[in-house]
Amino acid sequence: MSPAAEARRAAANAEAFRRLTTSEPVLVDVRPAIEVVPGMTANTVLTSGPPLAWCDYVGGQRDALIGGALFEGLAATREEAIARFDRGEIVVGGCHDHGCVGSLAGIYTASMPVFVVENAPFGTRGFCNMYEGKSPKRLNYGVYDDTVKAQLETIGTVVGPMIGEAVRALGGVPLKPLMIRALNMGDELHSRNTAASLMFARELFPAFLDLYAGKPAAVRRTLEILTEDHYFFLRLSMAAAKATADAAHGVEGSSLVTAMAFSCKEFGVRVSGLDGWVRGPHASVEAKLFPGHDASEITWMGGESPITETIGLGGFAQAGAPTLQAYQGGSYEAMIARNLGLYAITAGENPDFKLPALGYRGTPTGIDVFKVLDTGTLPVMDIGIAGAGGGQIGAGIVSAPVDCFRLAADRYVARYAS
Repeated sequence: MSPAAEARRAAANAEAFRRLTTSEPVLVDVRPAIEVVPGMTANTVLTSGPPLAWCDYVGGQRDALIGGALFEGLAATREEAIARFDRGEIVVGGCHDHGCVGSLAGIYTASMPVFVVENAPFGTRGFCNMYEGKSPKRLNYGVYDDTVKAQLETIGTVVGPMIGEAVRALGGVPLKPLMIRALNMGDELHSRNTAASLMFARELFPAFLDLYAGKPAAVRRTLEILTEDHYFFLRLSMAAAKATADAAHGVEGSSLVTAMAFSCKEFGVRVSGLDGWVRGPHASVEAKLFPGHDASEITWMGGESPITETIGLGGFAQAGAPTLQAYQGGSYEAMIARNLGLYAITAGENPDFKLPALGYRGTPTGIDVFKVLDTGTLPVMDIGIAGAGGGQIGAGIVSAPVDCFRLAADRYVARYAS
């Protein structure tokens, strides 16, 4: 590209980086998706990844879509659900097209409660549905049975409404301060959310105390779900990251990545200054599997939680989360080395998200397509691993495919080189 074009790209990237790092995501409500998600309809089921035609969804992601239709009462049997999808009577939508992000298969149906996160400085909103619970059998991992149905019903009738009522009573919950503090307490806000989950529960305690007299059972059950394991905050981290990344999307001339996502078929990225998805093959993975499972079972069924990495969290903050070794494998030395390498492919250091292990250096933030190609360093993501039979079978480190960045660079040059 010409010097003038490079100067324009640098200015555009500086603006996109400013938006990534000055966003202020605030949880303002929890409501059923049909009430708040743009374009949501009663017969729509949302799923993760660059959108595909219904016939192209396979394996666990297809099973999750069918499960969503059954849960929502859009069909009485699996066979009826498939027939209705085939006829277009049940509509498949992509989460990102509706302002949402989905964990693994990322299934949203009309009645499911979603977090509503506002980024007031830039007028963006991000939505994420709620964590289903600690069981490895979950709809977002391609499983739908009576146990999963009961979990979803508890979330929809007890936990979602209870948290929504508490959040509204508090006038909203600023998320960025919690995220900053959690990074100082050993979270990276993708695969480790221990501190953030507990701090979020603490934020709600005053409202829960006020609500307890009228709804003691609901308050108790909600607190159990909030604190029974350590992953509840992930969905809030994702919604906050979505509202933040969308603020940086659409900056003319920017080559910074604003989303990374999987489907059962492929991996894709969104780039601030380009339209649509840039699609490529599946990512590569280094996994630590739960006992009784092996690598032959690993499958892809979607996933948009790497939205956290696009704003400098997750794999881009892994040096601050040494206990992840026990969960996703590898060594702390390797985690630090990976994290240090990511500074070479990003626009700058986050002024708010700091890593104590690196002398309080800001996390590397704003993945630049051209820096990825110049250095050969690929973005890394901390993710859960799905099994071919459904359910979570482990966790690991995933490296994005270089193909997406080559294609994105080609599209960028074709659009902006002159």
